[in-house]
Amino acid sequence: MSEPLSLTGIFDSHAHYDDERFDPDRDEVVSGLPRQGVAYVINAASDLGSAAAGLALAQTYPHVYCAAGVHPHEASKAPADYLDRLKELLAQPKVMAVGEIGLDYHYDFSPRDTQLKIFEEQLILANELNLPVIIHDREAHEDTMRLLKQYRPKGVVHCFSGSAQMAREVTALGLYVGFTGVITFKNAKKPLEALKAVPKELLLMETDCPYMAPEPFRGRRCDSTLLPYVAQVMARELAMEPQEVVDLTAANAKRLFGIS
Repeated sequence: MSEPLSLTGIFDSHAHYDDERFDPDRDEVVSGLPRQGVAYVINAASDLGSAAAGLALAQTYPHVYCAAGVHPHEASKAPADYLDRLKELLAQPKVMAVGEIGLDYHYDFSPRDTQLKIFEEQLILANELNLPVIIHDREAHEDTMRLLKQYRPKGVVHCFSGSAQMAREVTALGLYVGFTGVITFKNAKKPLEALKAVPKELLLMETDCPYMAPEPFRGRRCDSTLLPYVAQVMARELAMEPQEVVDLTAANAKRLFGIS
């Protein structure tokens, strides 16, 4: 792939800068993002601790916003009062969404009945607070869609790697779809088909960093400065210019998360 263009106004709609892989140089990386064209970041949480860490990042850096939620991997560890503690976090400025929440039947780090309970409770909370959700769905499509159809939240299915048909189901509910560096991989036929099935007004771009680094950096630590590689592939597939993709996905993310 050719070197990416210099793009501006990038919105990384899903990152994990609280992850330990950024411990050695977190401030250097995060503070330097605006100088490299990254204007906005949503830092997603996996549990109450990472939600608090994400809030601290958002309070430190003007271009960082965050979400608070309990990931399915952590569902069995959620304390009895986790919903009350989430409400406190979600009331803070710059906490823009409930997430990352959902179901993961690939790893099953938490029992499925527990995952379902925690997911459902957080969908209800998000609707009560009129906040968007950030959805994790891995090999749990049937149960995920059942709950999304039941509760009809606003939000995004992040790190999308499902089929075009799944993309159509998700967007029929008015949900946004986030694409990562996965679309740059050589075997990315299915994600690229899904990308083209998403209405442009529901399309988001994300890193899921430190994971999912795009080609030619696959396997390395990812960060938001690599999103131009994702934008290039999106532009190629959607017959757009890379900067147009950045502008489109940034406008979509601002609309979803209520950022002006």
